[in-house]
Amino acid sequence: MLFSPSTSLVLLAGSFASLAAAQNDGDFSPPSYPSPWMRGGNGWQDAYAKAQEFVGGLTLLEKINLTTGVGWEGEACVGNTGSIPRLNFAGICLQDSPLGIRFADLNSAFPSGMNAAATWTTRLFKSRGNAMGMEHRGKGIDVQLGPVAGPLGRVPAGGRNWEGFSPDPVLTGVAMAETIKGIQDAGVVACAKHYIMNEQEHNREPNGTVKFAYSANLDDKTMHELYLWPFADSVRAGVGSIMCSYNQINNSYGSQNSYTLNYLLKNELDFQGFVVSDWWAQHTGVASALAGLDMTMAGDQNLASGNTWWGSNLTAAVLNGTMPQWRLDDMATRIMSAYFKVGRDTARVPTNFNSWSSETFGYIHPQANEGYQQINYHVNVQADHARLCREIAGASTVLLKNVNNALPLKKPKSIAVIGEDAHDNPGGPNSCGDRGCNRGTLAMGWGSGTANFPYLIAPNTALKEQAARDGTKYSNVSDNYDFSAVTAALQGTDAAIVFANADSGEAYISVDGNTGDRNNLTLWGNGDALIAHVASQHPNTIVVLHTVGAVIVEEFKNHPNITALLWAGLPGQESGNAITDILYGKRNPSAKNVFTWGKKREDWGVDVVYTPTADPPQLNFKEGNFIDYRYFDANGIEPSYEFGFGLSYTTFEYSDLKIQKMSPGPYEPTKGMTKAAPTFGTIDFNESNAEFPPGFHAVNKYIYPYLSDDVPRDQVQNWPEGSLEGTPQPKLPAGGSAGGNRQLYDVMYVVTATVKNTGGVKGVEIPQLYLSLGAPTDPRIVLRGFDDLILDPNESATFEVKLTRRDLSNWDTASQNWVVSNYPKTVYVGASSRDLPLSGTLA
Repeated sequence: MLFSPSTSLVLLAGSFASLAAAQNDGDFSPPSYPSPWMRGGNGWQDAYAKAQEFVGGLTLLEKINLTTGVGWEGEACVGNTGSIPRLNFAGICLQDSPLGIRFADLNSAFPSGMNAAATWTTRLFKSRGNAMGMEHRGKGIDVQLGPVAGPLGRVPAGGRNWEGFSPDPVLTGVAMAETIKGIQDAGVVACAKHYIMNEQEHNREPNGTVKFAYSANLDDKTMHELYLWPFADSVRAGVGSIMCSYNQINNSYGSQNSYTLNYLLKNELDFQGFVVSDWWAQHTGVASALAGLDMTMAGDQNLASGNTWWGSNLTAAVLNGTMPQWRLDDMATRIMSAYFKVGRDTARVPTNFNSWSSETFGYIHPQANEGYQQINYHVNVQADHARLCREIAGASTVLLKNVNNALPLKKPKSIAVIGEDAHDNPGGPNSCGDRGCNRGTLAMGWGSGTANFPYLIAPNTALKEQAARDGTKYSNVSDNYDFSAVTAALQGTDAAIVFANADSGEAYISVDGNTGDRNNLTLWGNGDALIAHVASQHPNTIVVLHTVGAVIVEEFKNHPNITALLWAGLPGQESGNAITDILYGKRNPSAKNVFTWGKKREDWGVDVVYTPTADPPQLNFKEGNFIDYRYFDANGIEPSYEFGFGLSYTTFEYSDLKIQKMSPGPYEPTKGMTKAAPTFGTIDFNESNAEFPPGFHAVNKYIYPYLSDDVPRDQVQNWPEGSLEGTPQPKLPAGGSAGGNRQLYDVMYVVTATVKNTGGVKGVEIPQLYLSLGAPTDPRIVLRGFDDLILDPNESATFEVKLTRRDLSNWDTASQNWVVSNYPKTVYVGASSRDLPLSGTLA
């Protein structure tokens, strides 16, 4: 909840009598205590029972070890918790990334989350998640750090938008849920991130410019209807872990924001898993635990600092009564419940790779150069995932323009392939750490959301092979600035295919002056000028774009010599094969835009705040729900290409809209009280038993739970009211079940329509359902459902969407609940957000 300072709070009663929109400098997030304790519902019962037994048998130090990372480069994974040697428990291994295994070998490099979303295909969402999960499982990883719903994609230049799915919360929510199911079905804990409001890279952390991370200031309605929505879907899907973000939310850091963690996530959404900090995003010790943080990563306070907020400090806090046992037990139980829920007790294999060295032998504690032994076993976990990578890469390529059936190509006599982006990086696809450069073809962005390529098929490689099979004369130029060579290569060719890109990533890497976020929405490496030159020379210019999001394409759309325009996004290892499949008609394009293409940068209405004017920087989300297509619609802005748009090599027709009203019964707010906080096992309060054992060798900079000093006593306690209470607490009206009140997911209407393939080839259509909620303050329409229909020529199929109570509701700040307003509600069905031939009013 996100209030102005004058707001009156009645927190312990679980209600907020009056709420003011909080979108201004200095707005704050109110306290919400105590941290809700796990109850083991919503499919967590068996895991909770196993976790209770496990945690009940642990000592104080062993419980602390579960919650605290061992420090940067302390062990093999990017994050490791302490171990429990007595039980032969190796601790928890957490590893990037949301598109594959970072820092490993013999793994796959999958298409980005943004590409997965562009397929609009739940089967592929889940299959991709499952394949990634199986690969993480095979390397001995317990927690995959993905998928991503933060950033949602508020600003088109946002550096990490490509790690997530779409600025639309429903599309992102479905993609999150299916990806999570896929990962966890493979026996690996999924970690949904970055919770929450991590919408730009600039000033996300304290740095040389600011002492404090930026604060995303937003109101309660926007939080619920937009940014929290996909995290609710993640919780409903049973996600085992959620990672906090670096930024502040209404001037409270994400890792210690008691409102977003305790009130929203653990109470309202009834999240049963554990909350982990982003790496070094923790800024306090006990306070962050009381605010809802369950695990700290990497464990040290700063990169390789050797000190910690938790570890020995948390041990001391429990021994002197500052930290109640029930909170520590809840933290450990949440961690182990997630572990048992996905079957790690049977699926686990020893960690067989090392993040810090690709050599076979090395140090098991690389930060300290200790424990020399075999560290990499080079286990091949790729299976047949190349086939899936190629399918997703092709199914996510959006055909934006196709004049006079320029595509598909049919054994042309000669073609020219132009642009650095079509070619290999001369140093190899992994020559830049964490992909922190932009050389050769672009298949993923940069930062921690990356993976090493086992190989990367460049478009030039695949297209040249296709040309050889067809007997097509082939020429190519890789230099974006050598226009003389380009002009020569174009001579006498039937088609010119020109490739260009735009890159971005995480803020700890700067590429060509772009510090995470893009500086502009133009193409990189002279791409715009290259395309303009080719189009000025060739009447059949085909443009392929590998970009991290929208770029300005209005000139390409209107240029008479540009006959086809395709967006291939970040397609992963099978890039060249996938685009060849599309260009030659081996796959009929079916992808749809997952963001809006504006004609100029100002069309989106919001942008990255590059230069702070305060410390902490204040980012006021005054646009509320109106981002991407919602903003374009509300302001009458014509895009170059709308959200949901994408062409095919065939055509489709929509008809026969039907609306069936269901009768699920009235909505009943959740009532009652929780049980008291449980504790598991007993704690030995003898300080001497918490000290380093005699003769113990402490690895340098490794984080331990052992006391190194006397426990401080009789200190003045000034903790937030209610934060130490383990007494029964009131349930929230909108809570009570995974993702919120269970009746939010009652089906209110079933909407169907007929879709027919009226063209001459088999194709996949993505029908979409949009809803007008009716109020003058609502977006014109919002996405509420979609499907992928595979249709032969002249074949018809039924498109069906089940509209839930949540789909029809608005968030009401006064009652702190979802409410279906009295405004008339209209459904629209069609091929994009601006091509909706069918409509009907909900009775």
